[in-house]
Amino acid sequence: MQFEQLALAPAYRRVAEAITQRILARSLIEGERLPPETELARQLGVNRSTVREALRELERSGLLERRPGSKRLAVSRPQHRAVAQDVSRALALHDVTFLEVWSALSAFEPPIAECAARARSDVDLQRLAEVHARFDADHTDTERAVHHTAEFFRALGAATHNQVFALVHAPLIELLVPSLRDMIDQVPQARSRIATAQRRLLEALERREAAAARQWMERHIRDFRKGYELAGIDVRHRIS
Repeated sequence: MQFEQLALAPAYRRVAEAITQRILARSLIEGERLPPETELARQLGVNRSTVREALRELERSGLLERRPGSKRLAVSRPQHRAVAQDVSRALALHDVTFLEVWSALSAFEPPIAECAARARSDVDLQRLAEVHARFDADHTDTERAVHHTAEFFRALGAATHNQVFALVHAPLIELLVPSLRDMIDQVPQARSRIATAQRRLLEALERREAAAARQWMERHIRDFRKGYELAGIDVRHRIS
């Protein structure tokens, strides 16, 4: 039996991991400022430049942020949109296809709509209504129509008040956007069907009719695949 050599992580990565573990264990809480770089370097037994590189990495990942009026970094939580973009990039690099994204949307979105109908607040309902109104107003502009379609999904996820639901479906919405542009330009009825589905979902949420919300979302997701087929887009092609 032979063992492979152990990979030696750069020092800044080990520093970043040590700080990350403190954050995940909640011994460093959101908003708490880290000690100055020189003090961190002393405590960790590394050079200040190593600490600086580790802090840059954690800042890029959203675990640290520099707040106005302070030179020191503070603990933060990555925003849902930033997490979604990171995951969607990773999925794209794994050559996921629209069919895979559509299958995942079929599994996640109907329960999300059902949950939103039960959990939504008046503020959630107002936000969804505003996004739907913007879609109606801008539906002839492809970029805006696609943007508002994605925003409606995001607002619906937020209306569940379940962070797992919101985080799970967000990367899928990011991946849906590029190919949605092609589809709605080639299928004349796509815009009106999206508008109808949004309106019906809003009505179900207003009345807190969970079953109706689920059914309309199921229909909405089926329409996406039908639209791609009508547009002649191969659903088995990878999403870029």
